[in-house]
Amino acid sequence: MAHAERLHAQVLEVAGPVSLRDQDDDVLDAELVEDGVLALVDDARPPLVDFNTVLYPGQELPTAADAPKYSKRDLDVSPETQALLEATDPTDTGPMRAFKDWCAENGRVAVPCTTATYTEYSRHLMARGLKVSTIKNYMSLIKTAMPPGKKPDNSLYLRLLTNYRQNNKRALRTRRSFPIRLPYLIPMMEKAEADNRPIGWRDAAMFAFGYRFLGRSVEDANLEIEDLTFINGGLRVWLPEDKTHDEEQNLVLMDRPDLQLVPRLTRWLDYMADQGITSGPVFRHVLKNGMVATEATRSKTATSSGLHLRGQTVNERVKFWFDAAGLVTDGRHVSSQGIRAGAATDLAENEATDDELERAGRWRPGSRVPREVYVRPAQAERNDPFVKVPVHNPQGQAQEPEKTT
Repeated sequence: MAHAERLHAQVLEVAGPVSLRDQDDDVLDAELVEDGVLALVDDARPPLVDFNTVLYPGQELPTAADAPKYSKRDLDVSPETQALLEATDPTDTGPMRAFKDWCAENGRVAVPCTTATYTEYSRHLMARGLKVSTIKNYMSLIKTAMPPGKKPDNSLYLRLLTNYRQNNKRALRTRRSFPIRLPYLIPMMEKAEADNRPIGWRDAAMFAFGYRFLGRSVEDANLEIEDLTFINGGLRVWLPEDKTHDEEQNLVLMDRPDLQLVPRLTRWLDYMADQGITSGPVFRHVLKNGMVATEATRSKTATSSGLHLRGQTVNERVKFWFDAAGLVTDGRHVSSQGIRAGAATDLAENEATDDELERAGRWRPGSRVPREVYVRPAQAERNDPFVKVPVHNPQGQAQEPEKTT
């Protein structure tokens, strides 16, 4: 029997248009013979048909025989690619480590996790009273860390989050870091330098730079020696990109007598140069013997950031020197973000405009943050309308309220 006749013997009449299965990646084990008729094919030539198949007029139905023949070489990656992928492992993040620990405690599989596990963990975060933005960030990182094609569905988690948002209005509140203004920053730098140790030189230079740069901790940590050019009375910084700008920027940071950015940064760079370090990360780990971390000693300080300090490390150093200097806050927490907030607050308190703050902190054009977080509160403190109301004094005459400065 001819091949066409043999296939036609297996003809399956269908009532309407050919219906493929619901999954995009399913293959239909059948062959179109004529309109409305579906012919099953033998296993030797299964067709490769799915919802995305497009046939031009006169084009034959593709079969397994037309598929490319792969070898092991098509599946291999080089050791260099392996090293880069392992260094950027999406499962090696704080939120993923916490998720793995929670799964282990609850007898669940972390990678790849089921939609039920993913949803239940979101409820666990909500039970802790975390901010909505924090929960969204954590859940996004966890989903991204799952293998391709095995990511959990987030629709149920989003339903829980909507309910959480509606019934926990305080969870929407942004908790701001304590602003580390100059009266706080300078004692921190002086305390760091008091013992005349390399790690103190590094931290003082990092704090001075972070304040004048209005840098986010990750931007400070990613700074490289090649990005810096000393100019008369200041520093020029090349920034390839940041959180709100994809294009490169060349920023000029003029020094101040109280900040001493240039002397502090020069001392730290000279110390590294004496050890032969003239390129690469500016702010690196300092070993117990006072030597600065290099590729040769990287195993002792190995992190996913390589020789760069992690943003969390910058955060820890800020907290350490804040406490060491005997400083206290008004109840807000201390973090590396506080140095950026302190610089912005100092500018706003001294009548910097929205545009000046926006440029100094490299906020996105039109951002509400400079205006609503820094400028308006500073203006409200300076221009309290209630100073016009006489102070009530039942024992005598009404008094003019004291004006604050």
